[in-house]
Amino acid sequence: MTDALFLGLDVGSSSTKGVLVDASGRTEAVVELPHTISRPRTGWAEQDAERDWWDSVAEACRRLSAGRAARVTAVGICGLGPCLLPADGDGLPLRPAILYGIDTRAREQIERLTAELGADEILARCGSVLSSQSVGPKLRWLAEREPKVWAAARHVFGAGSYLVFRLTGEYVLDHHSASHWAPLYDVSRNEWIGEWSDVVASGLALPRLVWPHETSGRLSREAAAATGLPEGIPVAGGTIDSWAEVAASGLRGPGEGLLVYGTSMFVTEVHTPARLDRRLWGTVGFAPGALNVAAGVGSAGALMAWLRELTGGASFDELYEEAAGAGPGAGGLLALPYFAGERAPLFDPDLRGALLGLTAAHGRGHLFRALLEATAFAVRQDLETMGEAGATISRLRSSGGGTSDPLWPQIVSDVTGLAQEVRYGGSGAGVGAAFFAAVAAGAATLADAWPAPGATVEPCVALRETYDELYAQYRGLAQATLLQAHALAGWQRRRGWSGEHGGSRGHPGQSGDVPD
Repeated sequence: MTDALFLGLDVGSSSTKGVLVDASGRTEAVVELPHTISRPRTGWAEQDAERDWWDSVAEACRRLSAGRAARVTAVGICGLGPCLLPADGDGLPLRPAILYGIDTRAREQIERLTAELGADEILARCGSVLSSQSVGPKLRWLAEREPKVWAAARHVFGAGSYLVFRLTGEYVLDHHSASHWAPLYDVSRNEWIGEWSDVVASGLALPRLVWPHETSGRLSREAAAATGLPEGIPVAGGTIDSWAEVAASGLRGPGEGLLVYGTSMFVTEVHTPARLDRRLWGTVGFAPGALNVAAGVGSAGALMAWLRELTGGASFDELYEEAAGAGPGAGGLLALPYFAGERAPLFDPDLRGALLGLTAAHGRGHLFRALLEATAFAVRQDLETMGEAGATISRLRSSGGGTSDPLWPQIVSDVTGLAQEVRYGGSGAGVGAAFFAAVAAGAATLADAWPAPGATVEPCVALRETYDELYAQYRGLAQATLLQAHALAGWQRRRGWSGEHGGSRGHPGQSGDVPD
């Protein structure tokens, strides 16, 4: 397979990326196609699976396969998640996809399912408590709030599994993604929980479970015509994009963590000695018996994109330069990054963002710096929580689009006191998907790790006292504004305010009710 190429596809929050990687791990070509998240109501986050997922994937494949199709040996898929896409018997979407933890519509269902099944029992069997990251409560929300859609549903997909279906016709879901579908999946037994599936998704056939690196099916004739790829090549099982980043990073055991810088942030320890903790996600990994703990910052790169658009669309290079000039502490400006609530370890969809310390002397660079520092404080809280649960992270590997400028990783290292081995390039998840494709094709094993360019970021010891003080202020601000944040979140819900197109706007087939 010396001439073979492996195609990795990564459908993210803001774009679809495709990469072609050879058997040595060298990236030969990359394409990126932008798309957006729709926020039609307060707490909702959605994407059009046909346009934002399938059309962009087909176009990425056509571009990458031009002149190289005969060399493409296998395909791997990853995508944002965990998501929920209901589809009919032919696999046609019945509504826009409901996205991962930034979509907080199922608060009532989380509370009721937790009461029905028991919080401790859910944690013991599913590895995590129910939260906005869990697919199960969103399935119940769909049944209760959109009964016509529910009645027509015959398939339920995540982003990666929908694309696998479009490429192969196979109805599958990888075990890692399934471990985010609480309370439907047992992380110890690596199987669906039949009695709980009947409670949450009665009458709905759940997908066949596969591992991310397994061949889920082969490229169909229809998919070959749409993508330009060779018919019959293997397609790997696929997974969530953050887990594909883990595969690309070479992280395989405890003691090191992976931090992904993206629209949101994700930190995990693989094969962890940590115990299950209700403040963290406990998920499965590459094979049976592999338990991982993770946490996530709900809004990260999304904050930077928000400020960029709000202030006139300056280049990110310019914004990072201004932020560097603002200096540590951003001139006494402190931010809370909870623009979409917060995921682990707080699991509070009604938290809201804040800026404190503003004066007329502050400029755009101070604001940008304060948002960068806020995400770093959130990562520090994640790491502290993981340590309290028994994780042993003493060094971080880092990847994702946010590593393209050195300032953000440097701030995170300064705030956390941890060095980072930064892997450059924003296509790590796509490379991870290509790696799974290589394993499925027999050209690699899970024990392998593809090399990647990078650099080491060391924390600045001189800034530790400064950031310790600011971190304490950050934690205090979050606690002091809790009641006000919850009250404002309720105000937004009661008025159906989303901020998109000036107010609430639904989709065909949705109920007219605004979630409580």
